[in-house]
Amino acid sequence: MKQSISMKMEDQNLCSNLFKKLGAFLWKFLWKVLSVGPIPQHIAFILDGNRRYAKKHKLDKADGYKAGYEALLYILNYCSELGVKYVTLYAFSLDNYKRNPSDFKCVMNLMLEKTQVLLKEKGLVAKYGVRLLFRGNLKLLSEPMRRAAENAMVATAANNRIVVLVCVAYTSTNEIARAVQKSCIEKFNTESHALKVPNMRPDINIAYVEKHMFMDAAPDPSILIRTSGEKRPSNFFLWQFTIP
Repeated sequence: MKQSISMKMEDQNLCSNLFKKLGAFLWKFLWKVLSVGPIPQHIAFILDGNRRYAKKHKLDKADGYKAGYEALLYILNYCSELGVKYVTLYAFSLDNYKRNPSDFKCVMNLMLEKTQVLLKEKGLVAKYGVRLLFRGNLKLLSEPMRRAAENAMVATAANNRIVVLVCVAYTSTNEIARAVQKSCIEKFNTESHALKVPNMRPDINIAYVEKHMFMDAAPDPSILIRTSGEKRPSNFFLWQFTIP
């Protein structure tokens, strides 16, 4: 009887392994088919829907955010396998500072925890060639989070397979206003002689403004995906998706 049960379990394990191998083969085949077409160079994601997911599945909000993080890792892996060069994640808006303090703390703690994990697992990050760039008003982050973000950018600076830009304390309107302000200051400083000529002002064009944008490290995205299925841009990449 025991021998029969053992043989049955062995058969089940064999079948399981076969299905896993078949699944892996089909998965690779699928990616080969997809990669034949034009692959977007830059995909942007609005990370959204974690709290609704938690509510739907009767989970704590923290578990909803953790589930979202796990899904994000899969997405990044797929993008890397397909050859997408840049991925931007809208992780935390300036408007999110107005949220319930417990929600705010939950998101920031998770972000700090995962950033620190990535710093500890440098070999894994290097293996996949991930370069991390944090973009936004980083001065508004807590000291531990800001330090972790800065360390992550330094630690992954040499990686070049895929660049992941994480937007925190960010809104598009803030990015545009900041870029215009910096453009004006730089132009007036470098062309101060123009101020001495009546009716003459330094010229500021689109290229000059874009040089001072948070997203100067990547080309404009080709695709914007909001993970919750909503269709609102939520003050994200308004400039990048407007400029032809």
